[in-house]
Amino acid sequence: MGKLRYFAALWAAKLSVPALKLTGHNGTNYPGELAIKICPDFLKYIGKPEKIIAVTGTNGKTTTCNMTVDILEKAGYRVLNNRFGSNINSGIATSLITGSTVFGKTKYKLAVFEVDERSSLKIYPYVKPDYILVTNLFRDSIMRNGHPQYIADFITRAVPKSSKLILNADDLIACNVAPENERVYFGIKQMDTDRVECINLINDMQICPVCQGRLKYDYLRYHHIGKARCPDCGFSSPAYTYAGDNIDIHNMTMVVREHDDSCEYKLVSDNIVNIYNMVSVIAILREFGMKHDDIRRYMSTVSIVNSRYNVTKQGDIRIIMHMAKEKNALAITRAFDYVISQPGKKELFLMMSCLNDEKHWSENTCWMYDCDFEFLDNDTVTRIIATGPRAKDYKLRLLLAGVPEEKICCVKDELEAVDSLSFEDIDNIYILHGVDSLDIANKVRDEVIRRVREAEKR
Repeated sequence: MGKLRYFAALWAAKLSVPALKLTGHNGTNYPGELAIKICPDFLKYIGKPEKIIAVTGTNGKTTTCNMTVDILEKAGYRVLNNRFGSNINSGIATSLITGSTVFGKTKYKLAVFEVDERSSLKIYPYVKPDYILVTNLFRDSIMRNGHPQYIADFITRAVPKSSKLILNADDLIACNVAPENERVYFGIKQMDTDRVECINLINDMQICPVCQGRLKYDYLRYHHIGKARCPDCGFSSPAYTYAGDNIDIHNMTMVVREHDDSCEYKLVSDNIVNIYNMVSVIAILREFGMKHDDIRRYMSTVSIVNSRYNVTKQGDIRIIMHMAKEKNALAITRAFDYVISQPGKKELFLMMSCLNDEKHWSENTCWMYDCDFEFLDNDTVTRIIATGPRAKDYKLRLLLAGVPEEKICCVKDELEAVDSLSFEDIDNIYILHGVDSLDIANKVRDEVIRRVREAEKR
């Protein structure tokens, strides 16, 4: 009965793909949803590639997966992935369906899947990756994930014993998942910009997990990311297998050290978050068996996906779109920190809009108070435009952070908010948008460009 139900699910799902195209729907998740609805253990039966790499964690999953897939494809591999689908069980199922024959046999030898942390228990019993990379574990949406240790326990319970783990040694929450599994570690050695005390509102790793003594950080980068040890019992951050070192932002280079070997890479971004993503990709590909020289050559041709970060120059003004995931205090704080670290005067749009929440609106805005809006009380930021459904919430949070009210504009309509720009004595206009607000953010960018052009003609 199980096999009959499986084939019924497979063929129904495959037939849904052309049907969705004919009706003008993307349907990136629907075939998998349909298959699992008909056959709840569909993932057990569908054919899978010989080698599977999975990437999970709070932040950086998509960028890390995209870079890994891009490099592997440039190296000549055919890679099954869920780049254009979701990262939950139905999204993985959709990818496997589209990558299989009508009899469910896979057409690929290699897959790279982005996996949602909470979906681990629904995916890993059936899809057993050879390698699982955990980028980091932070506080995420309180409505979904709560505390990062809760998610770490979730992953630990789900990870197959056969999977080799690639873990962030600078994250003492992430690097301690599934302690019985074989593992290697990546990280970034001490930088000139590091400190020993946390300046962020939250640090979820202050207490030793062994003896409950207070941890001491030899260096700390942000939140709980850094190198820590316990003076009482000797617990400490693990040694790096793959270490980013000698990071030179001016020349955009980095050395990756591995045992007695080292290789210099060109940085794909000057943002520390993406430097971590880059080191993690190198770790994945080295574990997969690629040579440093090949990784370096192919990595020099890849870039951060435009939906995450892109820059348009119009006259003397740079218009920067920067994704800052709504309801994710850590992702938004990282975006704020990066913006204020950049040279020049800036005007900012805050439009992390939580648009999808409007269907089932929640007044839970507690995540904003985990987020370091205080960073925006900075002399290089001349104006902040709070816009979209959360405009008033952002204005209140900015005021509580000490940002002068005269710097804040609050306009609910995103396109009307463009009128609040001064276009005077500024070098950069940042549009900080969430996942839900990408489409409207693109329209705002286009309108900003049009206004800058008009200003240039006057």
